[in-house]
Amino acid sequence: MPLTTSHVAVLVPCHNEALTVAEVVRGFRAALPDAVIYVYDNNSTDGTADMAREAGAEVRFESRPGKGSVVRRMFADIEADWYVMVDGDATYDASSAPRLIAAAAEGRFDMVNAAREETGHGGAYRPGHRFGNRVLTGLVGRVFGTQTRDMLSGYKVFSRRFVKSFPAMSAGFEIETELMIHALELRLPVGEIAAPYSERPEGSTSKLSTWRDGFVILRLIGVLVQRERPFEFFSILAGLLAVVALGLGLPVVFEFIETGLVPRLPTAVLASALVLAALLSFAVGLILQAVTHSRREMKRLAYLALGFGGVSAAVPSARPAPALSSATSRG
Repeated sequence: MPLTTSHVAVLVPCHNEALTVAEVVRGFRAALPDAVIYVYDNNSTDGTADMAREAGAEVRFESRPGKGSVVRRMFADIEADWYVMVDGDATYDASSAPRLIAAAAEGRFDMVNAAREETGHGGAYRPGHRFGNRVLTGLVGRVFGTQTRDMLSGYKVFSRRFVKSFPAMSAGFEIETELMIHALELRLPVGEIAAPYSERPEGSTSKLSTWRDGFVILRLIGVLVQRERPFEFFSILAGLLAVVALGLGLPVVFEFIETGLVPRLPTAVLASALVLAALLSFAVGLILQAVTHSRREMKRLAYLALGFGGVSAAVPSARPAPALSSATSRG
């Protein structure tokens, strides 16, 4: 059965959010009356599923821990034209959802990111999180192309063709980074608009750890650099190996030219091995670059096989608003 152009799904991944999930469901029910709201309970022990169900959400479950696991399950299970993904902690503004969808439809963006703007007394966005987000967002922008202002925001709108062509390999909160890099690598149209961001309600605690999650995201960026930019990655490695080899080998060569002797044979052997390793690394980079190019073409074709749906979506009380910025990766 074909989807209607007004089919919007709100996806809410949750782990122990009984204090806030009902507020999130009611907020999005008011902002998007025709949308279907799905709450995915990720091993909660505090009655999150019961609270979501009572508020009117369709509740489903994912037993594998981590937000990335939940997102992978949601993207695989749910059929819609537009997908609104939001955390279940009641910090994001539900009334901004029509504006986000309108911006996506009007600008034909496959992803619209909600850049967080603090409201209230400014305690919602912890300094450590703000600094880490700025550093990681800037790093991704430098490596993969034009950046957004708030890569780690948990409030986003996706088109159907984005969702159904996204591999979703991450397990935890680093899924936000993977989403952005996927869009940049395939040069997908991405928009961003500002949306209010408030403090968690009293008694609700964050699941984020500034240092632990930061290192996990940084590790993911490193893995994706190696996977998506293999020539640059292995060329840098080859260059470092070559520099070390020259530093060790040149004195041996000069001594051989002067005396005709090689008194430091182990050093000469090590320098030769490092030169071979540098050449091998460079060759591996060339080969993997060709493989990555072919893999990227296949992902692009899979993305293009899905038509852009929901362009004329009827969004309640939504006046199309231009995105503050749009981002695509460099060629």
